[in-house]
Amino acid sequence: MTVQTETYRTPQTTEIANSRLRLLNKIKSGEFPLMTFMALPSVRMAQIVALTGLDGIIIDCEHGHISDDSMHNSVSAIAALGVSPVIRIRGPAHDIIKRALDTGAHGIMVPQINNADEARQIVASAKFPPYGVRGQGSAFPAIAHGLTTPEYMLSANETIITMIQIETREGVKNVEEICAVPGVDLVFIGPNDLAQSLLGYVPARGDEPEFVEAVDKIIAAARKHSKWAGRMVNNGSMAKEARKRYDTVAITGDTKAIQNWYMAEFEVARS
Repeated sequence: MTVQTETYRTPQTTEIANSRLRLLNKIKSGEFPLMTFMALPSVRMAQIVALTGLDGIIIDCEHGHISDDSMHNSVSAIAALGVSPVIRIRGPAHDIIKRALDTGAHGIMVPQINNADEARQIVASAKFPPYGVRGQGSAFPAIAHGLTTPEYMLSANETIITMIQIETREGVKNVEEICAVPGVDLVFIGPNDLAQSLLGYVPARGDEPEFVEAVDKIIAAARKHSKWAGRMVNNGSMAKEARKRYDTVAITGDTKAIQNWYMAEFEVARS
């Protein structure tokens, strides 16, 4: 994919002000926005989670039970309630990225990125020309941004957050080059896949030297290249602790939240 490589504005440097873009606005102002994952394909679930006070919902099209139809409906429901929908896509293919962005998502998250070439491909697929090869043809993206289609076309390149996940041994090895890629906005650590890749088991205790060194390396690379850093955590206490090192976190997901609440209450009921 041939694209222009000169410097252009990104979500980190944009001067565009759009009150609908809750996640972008909060992370730019250093407010440590909170997110969660959504794996269940339901407009009602999307609405219920969006009304909890969080800032972004990651619609999990990698591991969740989410079809294209559910992806579109969830983005619409979440954005309508003033929360930022982000789509974790199932892979870095151009058509998948285009399809996800045509829902109107405020950001995308791409799993298991291993090298800078993959990161550059993702950025090219996520940007309109002249900085990428994304095509236009859908009326839906502008709706979730509260804009007309021409306004959306002018703003999308510098307001949609492109997140890439570092969760493999190779990704850690190449994280410096990955973070140097223009258009990569946020580096997100997937702790379970990272632990499986490095240690051969999950979850990590968190004190394994190889795991700690990898996390430190990822954060250092993000900071060196002025990228935002985020990760998944299991609960609010861990999220609070993560504020010291990260710009945002995702606190577990809908399926775990439901299970955890029921299990805790049934334990109380039976005690």
